[in-house]
Amino acid sequence: MTEFIFMLTRNDMTIPNAREAYEAVRPTGLRYVGFKDIGLPAEELRDLAASIRADGREVMLEVVSERAEDELRSIEAARWIGVDWVLGGTHPDTAIPLLAGTGIRYCPFPGTIVGHPSLLRGTVEAIAADAAALTARPEVHGLDLLAYRYDGDVEALVASVVAAASGPVIAAGSVDSMARIDALVRIGVWAFTIGGAIFDGRFGDPDDLAGQVGAVLERVAAGAGATAR
Repeated sequence: MTEFIFMLTRNDMTIPNAREAYEAVRPTGLRYVGFKDIGLPAEELRDLAASIRADGREVMLEVVSERAEDELRSIEAARWIGVDWVLGGTHPDTAIPLLAGTGIRYCPFPGTIVGHPSLLRGTVEAIAADAAALTARPEVHGLDLLAYRYDGDVEALVASVVAAASGPVIAAGSVDSMARIDALVRIGVWAFTIGGAIFDGRFGDPDDLAGQVGAVLERVAAGAGATAR
């Protein structure tokens, strides 16, 4: 079954009231919660991560820093914060040695990443080849694919990357409708992230975060059931 990762983020930054937002969704059936490497001090993220893990959930930090030196600092912060997964980033040769022995699962971006908020560029073939090469490395657990940040045929891209990768594929960025969720479940990604679309009220009442999260979880379950039939 496809997993839903709720990101405490908007516009590729952790929201200022991330703690309050997490408290609002604590009663839901979420298994994975994440945030970005920018937007809040590491000390606050460390406390938040501890609370999420204490609830039996796994914590994901997504790296969106553009410069290599900033990415390096973000990887070091991820270790200190105490996350379970590091998503994103484009410098695996730098990240891998820093994550060695930590048990943190590493899922970098395939393809060419530009700008902030991050966009994905390149041909489907080139991105799929990069996906295969990255996941051939034993230290790379899976991939963080900026599916709906791509300027071409998104479904063809996702299907090609899922087929090429030898680890889980997480579709991240701009998953802002039930139709996009349905497509990702049908294609067979391991997981997808949603952050800003929930804070914008794309899945229900913007003041009812738990209700929106519940609606997404129900849609995933329904889509998984339909795919299995």
